[in-house]
This record gives sequence, C-alpha cells and structure tokens, in this order.
Amino acid sequence: MRLKKCNALLGLLTILALFAHMAYNVFAYLTFYYNPTVKTLTAMPILVFLCLHAITGMCSVFLLGDGTRVSPYGQQNRRTVMQRVSAALIFPLLIVHLNSFNLLKSSAESGNWILFVLVSIAQLGFYAVILLHVATSFSRALITLGLLSSRETQAKIDRFIAIVCVFLFLATAIVVTKGQLGMFLPA
Repeated sequence: MRLKKCNALLGLLTILALFAHMAYNVFAYLTFYYNPTVKTLTAMPILVFLCLHAITGMCSVFLLGDGTRVSPYGQQNRRTVMQRVSAALIFPLLIVHLNSFNLLKSSAESGNWILFVLVSIAQLGFYAVILLHVATSFSRALITLGLLSSRETQAKIDRFIAIVCVFLFLATAIVVTKGQLGMFLPA
C-alpha cells in the first residue's frame, strides 16, 4: 500500500506542477513575454514528478498485480482503461512536445507544412491525453491517500476536475496554437 500512496502523492504533485506550467505558457503566449528561467522552473518539476509517478505506477500495476486484466468488467472499468491508455500515450507525445518549438520552427522555415500540421495536431493530442489522465486520476489519488471516502464527494470532485481540465485544454490549445501560428506562418 505504501507504493500506491507514494504513486498517488507523486501524481498529485505532477498535476500541481502541470497546472503551473500550463498557466505560465498561456500567460507567455498571451503577453508575448517569454522567460526561459520561469519556463524551466515550471517544466523541470513536471519531468521529475512525472517520471517518478510513471515508475511507481508501473511497479504498482506489474508488481502488485493491480488489476492488469480489465476484460471481465469492461463497462465498470472504462475509466481505468482510459486512465491507463492515456498514461501510455503521454510519453510518446511528450517527446514531440519537448521538441515542438524546434520542429515547428524548422518545418516553417523549410516550408514543410505537412510536418507543421502534424506537430500541431500532436501538441493538441498531448494536451488532451495528459488532461484526460488528470481527470481520470485525481479523485482516485485522493482515495488512495485516504483523503476521500464518499462516492458523492468523489462524483462532485470528478465533475469539477473535468471542468478544470476542459477549460485548461481549451485555453492552452487556443492560446498556444494561435501564438505559434502567429510566430511561424508567413504574413
């Protein structure tokens, strides 16, 4: 149980760092003010917490046998499937995300608009996947840590977090995409 609690705490820390990073980037693109130190200070904690969260999560699933089969209760475990699939998609999309600025810049400079569009779509996919994972995981982390026991409260928290995630997705997708189009598309 200690491993699961550690994983839940790392997940919540990752969410906190993620929200700070997203808020800073929305601010930076809205104001055209970029501070590399602030970007690094908001990005590095995510990478550290995310990697540790992924390691403890995989250990929990594989070493503790934490429900690796979902087929007998497919409908009831839909949320668990979404949580795990989104987790699996985070790292490949993270690689694109970490290189997105350079990929967008070089594809715009070379006129490779297909790559530009694909990178932009991958960015939107990254935002969607990571926020889907947050939405399906947040209340479960609170339950694991013993901070939540009521199903009614869980449902309310799930709705609230889903609204926050949709808002963050829309804000980030619109503001960052518009900013990147403004920087890289020819006038």
